[in-house]
Amino acid sequence: MSTKKIAFLGLSIAIALILSYIESQIPALIAIPGIKVGLPNLIIIVILYKIGWKEAVVVSILRIFLVSLLFGNVQTMTFSLAGATVSLLSMILLRKLGDFSCITVSIVGGVFHNVGQIIAACLWTLTAQVAYYLPVLLVSGTLAGAVIGLISGILVKRLDKIKF
Repeated sequence: MSTKKIAFLGLSIAIALILSYIESQIPALIAIPGIKVGLPNLIIIVILYKIGWKEAVVVSILRIFLVSLLFGNVQTMTFSLAGATVSLLSMILLRKLGDFSCITVSIVGGVFHNVGQIIAACLWTLTAQVAYYLPVLLVSGTLAGAVIGLISGILVKRLDKIKF
């Protein structure tokens, strides 16, 4: 692995941590708990497009672990890992299946992140009642995914000159 790639991944983890912290400080725009924009996903999508899926997985896992250690707890880590796992698998699969835009990949990732978190919540609470919350999260995941995908697409194009 080149020094440039290692440095870029290190900076990516740091930026993802900062974006996670910023996102945690943004009050919910609506009175529905759990809805977030997914700012750290900007970094994951850029890595997925510019470097590869393995690096995106590593950065995502490291970010989740560090954020949970610094700002969260075991429950935070559980829900984040569940959402990120399902989200990343869906984005990687979509990326491998064709030349989908960052917006499409991000929307799918946002929706499946919420699906993963609902599954984790059902298992955590031992009740399926939590699944009634899914339609609201699917709408928010779609909207947030579109915004994050749009910004990610711009970043990917701006980083075209950098070779890893």
